[in-house]
Amino acid sequence: MAARPVSSESVGEADATPLLAAVDVSRRFTARRGWFGEQETLTAVDGVSLALRRGESLGLVGESGCGKSTLGRLVCGLLAPSDGGVLLEGRPLPLAGAGSWAAGRIQMVFQDPFSSLNPRLSVRASVAEPLAARKTPRAERRRLADEMLDAVGLEGMGGRYPHEFSGGQRQRIAVARALITRPDVIVCDEPVSALDASVQAQTLNLLRDVQERFSPAYLFISHDLAVVGFICPRILVMYLGQLVEEAPRERLFAGAAHPYSQALLAAMPADMLGERGAKPLPRALEGELPSPLKPPPGCRFHPRCPKAVEVCRRAAPAWKELAPGWRARCHLL
Repeated sequence: MAARPVSSESVGEADATPLLAAVDVSRRFTARRGWFGEQETLTAVDGVSLALRRGESLGLVGESGCGKSTLGRLVCGLLAPSDGGVLLEGRPLPLAGAGSWAAGRIQMVFQDPFSSLNPRLSVRASVAEPLAARKTPRAERRRLADEMLDAVGLEGMGGRYPHEFSGGQRQRIAVARALITRPDVIVCDEPVSALDASVQAQTLNLLRDVQERFSPAYLFISHDLAVVGFICPRILVMYLGQLVEEAPRERLFAGAAHPYSQALLAAMPADMLGERGAKPLPRALEGELPSPLKPPPGCRFHPRCPKAVEVCRRAAPAWKELAPGWRARCHLL
């Protein structure tokens, strides 16, 4: 895995050695049109840098298909970057696997807990599974799994199977399994998008409680800015494989700088914005997300941007620092 030292310039943070950092990370996939079509390159993540501090909750928001989940898998070690590197406490992160020095230090909670749980295993066995790679004795694995299920509000339910639980309860099981190794980082990939509103709130409150008790850092991925804003003090906005804005939550909600971030705010219900901000755009975003196989030239957002001018069609914008901890990519700033 190619990697270079993290710097405050490359990750947008003053801390030179964050807990977790992605440094100019890209990931490309090869796609073929039809059975005999020509191979094409899809760039799912393109030159992304981020930094996550110990105990922090960092939000990553954007439309479906923008590369959020791919980035989440990169920082977990489930995928190798095509370019750039992922560092854990300044050391290159190896691909996930038993025996790695980083094993268990980064865990992931997926969108659909039912598909990520083995239906043939009791939930106790599923939660304890990450401990098997550490050769933890069976009796100790059972005890720790029951303790973790208690911690997420499922006391005495370890002998049941996934189909016996509701969607919200299954997500609690997934959180317990992620916590069993006491990780430094948990990547939450759309963890509440499949749940109804009331269960979403319960799950988000659970994640807050878990962080207060066990102190993991969260990279929280969602297409829903309201959900991200509830749990994350700092937010990254992603569009078509690239980050376009990074800001503290209150600054973003009060007046986002990038037109795409403004469009995400405009799509939020007014009561969720409250007094923190107003909808900067009068209408919802139009058009579909362009294909990552053939991203637009210049600023990737310009085909959908109501403010685009000629330079937006010709040249890719550079990062502009707007205030400490607040930066955006836009020619009009």
